[in-house]
Amino acid sequence: MTNLSVNINKIATLRNARGGNNPDVVKVALDCERFGADGITIHPRPDERHIRRADVPKLKGALTVEFNIEGFPSPDFIELVIVNKPAQVTLVPDLPSQITSNTGWDVVNNLAFLTEVTTEFRAAGIRTSIFVNPDPVSVESAAKAGADRVELYTEPYATVYPFDSESAVAPFVEAAKVARSSGMGLNAGHDLNLLNLRFMKQRIPWLDEVSIGHALVCDALYLGLEETIRQYKQCLI
Repeated sequence: MTNLSVNINKIATLRNARGGNNPDVVKVALDCERFGADGITIHPRPDERHIRRADVPKLKGALTVEFNIEGFPSPDFIELVIVNKPAQVTLVPDLPSQITSNTGWDVVNNLAFLTEVTTEFRAAGIRTSIFVNPDPVSVESAAKAGADRVELYTEPYATVYPFDSESAVAPFVEAAKVARSSGMGLNAGHDLNLLNLRFMKQRIPWLDEVSIGHALVCDALYLGLEETIRQYKQCLI
């Protein structure tokens, strides 16, 4: 089975809208774990508009499933990750002002920088994943940088899927084959949902993990969190 890591950023956004601690992001993370999630993902940003730095050690201390911290590897982010030592860190090329991730790394032109960062995380015993577009050259370059995994940026797949599912998934299958032949693990994330997730899993059965937040939280408004996680997990069998 492919693991489901639930991104709880939107839970933190809801909390921050009113102040206080409702909803409690740690409680929601533990509920996700109880309902069958294989991991929890967070993406702390410099302005703390959703996950706050103070949330990170609390989550680390509470969770028993895999903890994945994603973000741009600035010095303060690197320090945050190394101090809290999640199972996985996912490196994304986001600027601080970005609302959400909207592209993978230009790995070729950032190879030296990414190699330096992955070396530091590897020395700390943290699995490192690099967020990439479905491009074989980027995947090969991530392997050269020392990444343990790549995460394929799947918004282009989600956009084309309703109109032509085969064309939508084709570049992702090719990129996934390159990752496998390079000896790396494979993750995927961004705009995956209950409509398109099963098809991607069928075409890339060796997918290790998907990280899903926005769509899953939106579905939970109607289905409830437990049933939503159950349905996403069913897509990954």
